[in-house]
Amino acid sequence: MITNDNSSSQKNGDTNSVVHFDSRPVSSVDCKRDWVLLNVGGKHFMTTRSTLSKEESFLGRLCQHEPDLKTDVDDKGAYLIDRDPNYFNVVLNYLRHGKLILETNLVEEGVLEEAEFYNIRPLIELVKEKIRERDKRKFNDCRTSRVYRVIQCQEKEVTQLMSSLSDGWKFEQLIGHSPVGSSYMYPEGEFLCIVSKQYDRGTREDSNTSVSERVKILQERGSRM
Repeated sequence: MITNDNSSSQKNGDTNSVVHFDSRPVSSVDCKRDWVLLNVGGKHFMTTRSTLSKEESFLGRLCQHEPDLKTDVDDKGAYLIDRDPNYFNVVLNYLRHGKLILETNLVEEGVLEEAEFYNIRPLIELVKEKIRERDKRKFNDCRTSRVYRVIQCQEKEVTQLMSSLSDGWKFEQLIGHSPVGSSYMYPEGEFLCIVSKQYDRGTREDSNTSVSERVKILQERGSRM
């Protein structure tokens, strides 16, 4: 609070007004009132009313100074919520910074269940979109397969072959002499180059690009060289 002792100064003939500042920590009291303690599934979470009120939800209604929702509190005064604390941590972090961050042991469906319980509409839409993207990736992965070719070449042709790979073909392995256990003796200076390409199973593949048992055997033996 700011007060001005101008009237008393004029009575004393002093034309200079004196300003007094009230240094009572009003703001710190307000800050303390903003903090909220929650007990979710036996685990305590400390956050603020402003964080919980970022979105219209069950949590925002619960933490109002005069809440329209009634709930029990524990011996520490924390609001009791019977939900999974691991997924609540994801929900709370979303309210803090607006991002969906999942630990490796959590799944999108679990977050969606909690978001629907707390009725956080933006988070519900975000999780549904993440689930659609995840399922689409899985579907695309199931539709693709990798096929291999074995190309026989001379030593002087290896560099040219590597540089000429295109159309999605990728170098895998170069075998420069007879693998252990092979009955075939490669002439000196002759190489086998193994290349691969990822194909959509829904498209028609050329018969020459199908995976052969010979390629698999050569790769196996080559890896032991």
